[in-house]
Amino acid sequence: MASTSPASHSIQTINASRTNFPSLTIINKPFLKNLHISLPKTISLRVESSSTAKYNDDVAVDEEMDKIRRLQNGSDVRGVALQGEKGRSVDLTPPAVEAIAESFGEWVIRGLEKAKGVNVSLGRDPRISGKTLSVAVFSGLSRAGCVVFDMGLATTPACFMSTILPTFEYDASIMMTASHLPYTRNGLKFFTKKGGLTSPEVEEICDAAARKYANRLAKVSTTLPTRPIKVDFMSTYAKHLRDIIKERVNHPTHYDTPLKGFQIIVNAGNGSGGFFTWDVLDKLGADTFGSLHLNPDGMFPNHIPNPEEKIAMSLTRAAVLENKADLGIVFDTDVDRSGVVDSEGNPINGERLIALMSAIVLMEHPGTTVVTDARTSMALTKFITNRGGQHCLYRVGYRNVIDKGINLNKDGIETHLMMETSGHGALKENHFLDDGAYMVVKIITEMVRMKLEGSEGGIHSLIKDLEEPLESAELRMVILSEPRYAKAKAFEVIEAFKTYIEQGYLPGWELDACGDCWVSDGCLVDTSDDPAAIDAYMYRAKVSEEENGEYGWVHLRQSIHNPNIAINLQSTIPGGCQYMAKVLRDRFLLPSGMDKILYINEIDKYARNGNLSTDA
Repeated sequence: MASTSPASHSIQTINASRTNFPSLTIINKPFLKNLHISLPKTISLRVESSSTAKYNDDVAVDEEMDKIRRLQNGSDVRGVALQGEKGRSVDLTPPAVEAIAESFGEWVIRGLEKAKGVNVSLGRDPRISGKTLSVAVFSGLSRAGCVVFDMGLATTPACFMSTILPTFEYDASIMMTASHLPYTRNGLKFFTKKGGLTSPEVEEICDAAARKYANRLAKVSTTLPTRPIKVDFMSTYAKHLRDIIKERVNHPTHYDTPLKGFQIIVNAGNGSGGFFTWDVLDKLGADTFGSLHLNPDGMFPNHIPNPEEKIAMSLTRAAVLENKADLGIVFDTDVDRSGVVDSEGNPINGERLIALMSAIVLMEHPGTTVVTDARTSMALTKFITNRGGQHCLYRVGYRNVIDKGINLNKDGIETHLMMETSGHGALKENHFLDDGAYMVVKIITEMVRMKLEGSEGGIHSLIKDLEEPLESAELRMVILSEPRYAKAKAFEVIEAFKTYIEQGYLPGWELDACGDCWVSDGCLVDTSDDPAAIDAYMYRAKVSEEENGEYGWVHLRQSIHNPNIAINLQSTIPGGCQYMAKVLRDRFLLPSGMDKILYINEIDKYARNGNLSTDA
């Protein structure tokens, strides 16, 4: 096998006695001869020149254009903005950002059919590259003919809300952030009044930007023809959140301070979330003593701002218990995700957060559909359906999940909650916006309501019957390819996985169509007349065997962030994940020859040991 280093991984396994599985019969045969795979369209350059020098020049230009196109990350743009990452060079440069911002500005102007007076706001998280790249955004938007408004330090949800809240109501907005990624990264998220842009829309913008960049290939000007207009939108956004809590709690004795008597700890991770402490909670009467890492610091010196990050959750848990607080809150860098810790120190993130939000939403909207990504467990489906809800599993990717909810509502299927296990969650009542602060507002409102009604259980009582998967694992297979070819290689692997299942080479494995969930082909393809575009390829297979029946699932998906394929496994019986990993390796990866284009070291170790520790 090749020696490329694998990407990061996470494993969660509850120790239990092993279940005996039948021994595997290895299929020693070449990759299926009758497997024909149609690769997705790739961009190719036709060079027509008799001159070798001209050929080299054209190829160099094509490579520069590809650099811009590769910055697309699904429905946003991300790249390396600062030196400091081993094996990665800076690709999100000021000239690249200027070209992308200009192309976005032109795209907005075309869509509005307005030649003048198109207003666009820009917010950013505290990353140290933000100020320099902001100048590039201002320059690009101005070059496109937009009037630019500088929101300064902001959150991703606030940028969208700046397009709809009076008296701002900008035509569009950009948030500069790379979410939970290291301080060396940065990126752009795009909004209009309709919401976040889709992957095809961002692809169109990046393609136009690539042509501009290749034609220009010059440094961005630090002298702006028109200076941006500085605005304080965050105060308006914070008031908006305060008003929601006051109206929905409707406290009988102190309407303006409904959080009086509650201690709530916020861990902002030195990102943009500190405002929620002093501009929302404090002003509503909450005691926020013991809050952590509120001051913005683009180096993120304490931990990565991420509600999925163990250090972030454990520090928040310790603060809640030490201060005997009622609630702990963890925000990611740009506050489009959140997680909480209850008064007993129980972390509520990932699937538990989906369950909590489902319980709250189903009390308000009985029978509603909840859309999640396809990595959620069978136990979550049971939790939702036991409360009278419908569970629709869909493609991984928060934009995919949210767009699915939007489309279901358009089709007349009431869908009030869309959440991904990463913590991205959107509600129909909040413009289908993934807003970590708004999620917390819902949870706080329910916590106060329960207290007013005399409940002693706390918010954790709402999910006490949620069963945990007995075993779960996430593994990675690095694609052994140049970055420009990685997407096509990933498609080849995942389509081969589908074909192996369909042709019976993985007995007991069946592509999971999620029952009556309006989705077919392993959570990939809509059965609607207008299916959503695919930004990353993936399939989920449910796994059964005679003794235990259906006991787990395997989900393969192409990463849109890095050149690798993620594998998620869940099992309801001891040893199930290890056995599924063995089957995947011995009956698919090796006989198909896919191990020649993938670094399968993690699969191999897990199949042998049931974990990723070094062999004994």
